[in-house]
Amino acid sequence: MGPLGLVYASSVSRMRVIPGAWRRTAAGAGLIGADGVARPTIFAEMSALAVHTGALNLGQGFPDEDGPAEVLEAAREAIAHGVNQYPPGRGIPDLLAAIAEHQHRFYGVSLDPAREVLVTAGATEALAASLLALIDGPEDEVVVFEPFYDSYAAVVALAGARLVTVPLRWPDFQPDLDQLRAAVTDRTRVILVNDPHNPTGAVFTAEVRSEVVALANQHDAVIITDEVYEHLVFGGPHAPIATMPGAWERTISISSGGKTFSTTGWKIGWATGPADLVDAVLAVKQWLTYVSGAPFQPATATGLRLPDSYFTGIAQTLQSKRDVLGAGLVAAGFDVSVPSGSYFTVADAGPLGATDAADFCRALPQRAGVVAIPLTAFTTPENRREYATLVRFAACKRVDVLEEAAARLLALAG
Repeated sequence: MGPLGLVYASSVSRMRVIPGAWRRTAAGAGLIGADGVARPTIFAEMSALAVHTGALNLGQGFPDEDGPAEVLEAAREAIAHGVNQYPPGRGIPDLLAAIAEHQHRFYGVSLDPAREVLVTAGATEALAASLLALIDGPEDEVVVFEPFYDSYAAVVALAGARLVTVPLRWPDFQPDLDQLRAAVTDRTRVILVNDPHNPTGAVFTAEVRSEVVALANQHDAVIITDEVYEHLVFGGPHAPIATMPGAWERTISISSGGKTFSTTGWKIGWATGPADLVDAVLAVKQWLTYVSGAPFQPATATGLRLPDSYFTGIAQTLQSKRDVLGAGLVAAGFDVSVPSGSYFTVADAGPLGATDAADFCRALPQRAGVVAIPLTAFTTPENRREYATLVRFAACKRVDVLEEAAARLLALAG
């Protein structure tokens, strides 16, 4: 390794130039400025604005209410009874069994919990470990739908591969199948599908899912699915890609307990799929966190075994919150894309005179006392103009908070 270089940042202070893979990772996530300096994520910036201004934070996707009492009590019990040391590398057997039971109960998928299930430090680690395990070099490509959860671009860049995007366009955010076909080639190593989709709230049609499977088979690609909002679908049950004909043998399905049980800080996720693919992911995952969340694993197992009424209830509750938020946005003068799932609603601030969503969001706390996230935070630089006035709001807050936010946003209407 060569010596660390020094560049003068000003006449008084100086900064080291730190070489390494961190730079391409940050660049992949759009966090390197024109001056070459890394900057914080938009989520950190907007959350800091919320604290500074006292604005209601509808930007970051975390609930402001605790999850089910049984799940929280199970965690307390586990801590009290000594479940505080390293769990087994694949996860505690009861959680592995509960995940397998869940997949069979909701989707009819039969899994060997000892070979086809892996517990991870949240879905984000499962995604990172899967991509790092399967990408083999700079010639490999990863196809994603754009806009996309920001960690995808960061990890693809860290792995040294090329990100290829397929646009999702306002207002329904469904992909054009011809553009999808053009994006997937023999260089495609992975097709990464987030369904239900963050940040748009889209749920992909059966036609889209079928085309993903057909293209993966045609070009010998692996499908990685991010399904963390699987139980937050409005108007019908979630349909995993892994259940489609020809998909199972080439699909890694990823989910977590954070969104389903309002325990986003616990970071208990999992990957399921054929044993050889899961083994490949484990080979990388074990050198990242090794293991995590010992007392939260039995608690998550408790959650996965809750009755059906719990799972239908959380979707119905969030749908009601979506409607409160959407009505408030319409009253304030936004155009609104009604989401089919997830925490999020995308609104167009163009009718309010916005030309740049990032500038609009930075001013919004002072103008209306509400924080949101520009959709351009989830896009590649070359495609940001396609989403220039679109803003993401999170509905995973208490109803009184959403009602107060709606009242505050009325200031924009007049």
